[in-house]
Amino acid sequence: MKLYYSPGTCSLSPHIVLREAGLPFTPVLASTKTHQLADGTDYYTINPKGYVPLLELDNGERLSEGPAIVQYIADQAPEKKLAPPAGTMARYRVMEWLNFTTSELHKSFGPLFNKDFPEAGKAFFKQKLGDRLAWVDQQLSGKQYLMGDQFTVADAYLFTVTGWGQYVGVDIKPLAHLSAYMARVAARPAVQEAMKAEGLLK
Repeated sequence: MKLYYSPGTCSLSPHIVLREAGLPFTPVLASTKTHQLADGTDYYTINPKGYVPLLELDNGERLSEGPAIVQYIADQAPEKKLAPPAGTMARYRVMEWLNFTTSELHKSFGPLFNKDFPEAGKAFFKQKLGDRLAWVDQQLSGKQYLMGDQFTVADAYLFTVTGWGQYVGVDIKPLAHLSAYMARVAARPAVQEAMKAEGLLK
């Protein structure tokens, strides 16, 4: 498999999950600025959407959208328990977290990275993110991970997106459960490996 990624973006989530799953894959750098690969290939010819992540399977089929990709990966290595079995209520809970992260957190960070976005608008999204992350903090009370003691694909995504706060002035330090959770996820060997591979850790 090939994972098309750009360092520090939401593609870090499936990158972590691939390493947690222990599946063989080749990471392929796809710049979100130039939309070109290292060899000059136009990334739009590979993914017409132009963004990452994109997972290319061994048969050449391509899958986009992070929440779909991480569930696909999890289902290739069920023994790792990165997602509960399909059809169970626990699986729908993981999907619930993936959807919350993509719609309420991921999309709210977008304007904060846009230098042309009005400051008043950024203040609105910071407030929204603060409220949503405070709710997440409450949900993590007494838990190691979102689903309890088991690390899942939902944790890889939440960790990736919440980590963006440090770059745009969204401070999670007052949120004790979330801060401890972020440190716990960051310490996982597969997370360390993925971040080092992307140049996010030395």
